[in-house]
Amino acid sequence: MSQTYQPNKRKRATTHGFLVRSKTKNGKAVLKRRLQKGRKKLAV
Repeated sequence: MSQTYQPNKRKRATTHGFLVRSKTKNGKAVLKRRLQKGRKKLAV
């Protein structure tokens, strides 16, 4: 069986990064929720 998770910093940032989140309406909602919850890191 092969490994399924092949970490890659750029891929991670371009899919789940702060800039990507802040582009869409839903992404902004995600950031807002995490901010309200008091997360140290809002996104990757």
